[in-house]
Amino acid sequence: MMAQFNGFEINPIHLGDAWKVCNFCVANEDRLKRYFPKTLEQNLNPTLSNYFVESKVKAFENKDEFLFTLKHSETRELAGLIYLKELNWDTKQGEFAYCIGYAFEEQGLTSKAIQLLSTHAFEDLGLKTLQIITHKDNLGSVKVALKNDFKWVKTLVNGFTPTGESPLDMELYELVSDPCKVPKT
Repeated sequence: MMAQFNGFEINPIHLGDAWKVCNFCVANEDRLKRYFPKTLEQNLNPTLSNYFVESKVKAFENKDEFLFTLKHSETRELAGLIYLKELNWDTKQGEFAYCIGYAFEEQGLTSKAIQLLSTHAFEDLGLKTLQIITHKDNLGSVKVALKNDFKWVKTLVNGFTPTGESPLDMELYELVSDPCKVPKT
């Protein structure tokens, strides 16, 4: 377990998560289809989810991408997924992407998870810059960024194209590690 708070826990994805990820994606299809279309299409049935989880476990082990689960500690229900992706080990930069299930929204869970994972990224992984890229109308995601002291940097013109839609301008937020703290190596 990476971290625990308020009856929830953050863990690295593991092979036993396939059914939970499939159920989460199917139950939250409407919320995932715009900004997480690849995650959704790779988890529409249990067989696909097994392949998805296997590939994410390998990516985690290879430090290519980190996928974390946010689960209710008691019921083990999957509340959300948090990616640390677009990793550049030369510049020590990564990007967060996250989704929370309908039943768990507006509880501050994503904000707390990003806070804990930001600390992990800086102190344990040695990253120096973390990014969140979101659409200005995705107020929940903007709130997560601001609540965690990510600063707005710029608008990414045509930064993301949802399936079947025109390109959208996206907002880039960044959090830079405290230069006074020396990351663990």
